[in-house]
Amino acid sequence: MKDFIGFLKSKTFLIQLAIAMVLIVIFVFVILGWLKSTTNHGEFVQVPDFSKMSVMDMRKTAEAAGLRYEVLDSTDYNPEYPRFSILEQNPKAGSKVKHNRKIYFTVNPSGYKKVSVPKIIQVTRRNATAMLRAVGLDVQRVTYIDELGKDMVYRVKYKGKDISPGEKLPKTSKVELICGNGTIPEEILATESDQ
Repeated sequence: MKDFIGFLKSKTFLIQLAIAMVLIVIFVFVILGWLKSTTNHGEFVQVPDFSKMSVMDMRKTAEAAGLRYEVLDSTDYNPEYPRFSILEQNPKAGSKVKHNRKIYFTVNPSGYKKVSVPKIIQVTRRNATAMLRAVGLDVQRVTYIDELGKDMVYRVKYKGKDISPGEKLPKTSKVELICGNGTIPEEILATESDQ
């Protein structure tokens, strides 16, 4: 043990320790310099604003900026943006990112997704309106006809044509409800008076 402690205090050990420390410091500086040059340390690309750009324009701009991209589908149509234009991007415009960074884009679809018309025949107008709004449809107009069920829905029309429950319409479409006014139809009164 005395020999080992004596070796640690010897001039030879201290010189070797100093040489090892110098080599480690040189090695660390060489590695850091290499990493800086290969990872483009400190070099950033500012992310352009792709908002409302068409997909083709987005591709050209991203490639010119040295960025990669991935297009994600969107189910929510935004009428304030052109069809097939960029709705959102991640990272946001103005962010500083490394060269060749992937940017994720959400694209505006061609129109509203289609929803099924709920079963609202023989339902009150108030409930039918609530059911339609729940799926994303609106009541544009209510027309009354002579039918015994007051405010009962007898038919549904879209752009002047009768539609059946389960048919698909674009979300936010406006429909017309044909409801009863609480009066017995004249045909029924006429057949009853004949008897």
